[in-house]
Amino acid sequence: MPTVTSLINLKGGVGKTTLTLALAHFLAIEHHRKVLVIDLDPQTNATVCLIPEDTWKARDETGRTLYQLFLDQVKGVRRFDADEAIVRNVSNVGGGVPGLDLLPSSLQLIKIQDRLTQVTDFDSYQRGPIFALRESLAEFLPYYDHVLIDCPPSLGIVTLNGLAISDSYLIPVVPDILSVLGIPPILDRVAHFAGAIRRNIRALGIVISKMRSTTILHNEMTRRLREDFIERRFPLVFDTIVPESTRIAEAANVMVPINTLQQKYGAGGPYEELSALTREFLTHVTR
Repeated sequence: MPTVTSLINLKGGVGKTTLTLALAHFLAIEHHRKVLVIDLDPQTNATVCLIPEDTWKARDETGRTLYQLFLDQVKGVRRFDADEAIVRNVSNVGGGVPGLDLLPSSLQLIKIQDRLTQVTDFDSYQRGPIFALRESLAEFLPYYDHVLIDCPPSLGIVTLNGLAISDSYLIPVVPDILSVLGIPPILDRVAHFAGAIRRNIRALGIVISKMRSTTILHNEMTRRLREDFIERRFPLVFDTIVPESTRIAEAANVMVPINTLQQKYGAGGPYEELSALTREFLTHVTR
């Protein structure tokens, strides 16, 4: 079975999707792992960074995105086919990376989340489509070494589907006050959920992203995050820090054909840091 990791933060704009995509690329290319990216975020950013927009739209219109999975739960039907929905060998690196696959999201997830919430018991988790994703992927997950789940900025029913198959979760944060405020609610809610479904979901750690080392606030918040780990209030803070970088933002453009990760993320700078982050990630998930 694969190692399954969700990336979560209740605040948007913290680099969650960027880190999901970077880890997926470096695991697949530099470490030769088979990787599945599951895009649970209705914003679909991870999806359109891995496949062209017209391809995504065609798949969405024909029921080959996660919208169909959750629509089935509301309507009581079984039309979603995971084998058809998974897009193989995605990315703009080398025309597609062997072993890097995607289960795409849909903007339509936004309009169905309220209906899913209405049929879900968030106290005991005994009622509602908590395990829809797990059931649909049961025969496909063993194919992969790693599954990375890009979660929406909430802890609703869609995110819980990702956590229900996760071994661990990462919390990307920008080292500012608003990003850090969301950490305790995540820790509490995931612990409650894990206990209720009797699954060990480990807080793998906090990854600092979009760091501006020239600002007093970012340096102070980074110091405080590390102190909170030492005092056992927060999980481990990864040693590798991902800086704010226009090159990382530009790497999201799937329409630009490139051949290497160095070209995608820039030799030196972001490439080196993201490569180091992936190595550190591997040391922690295997403990």
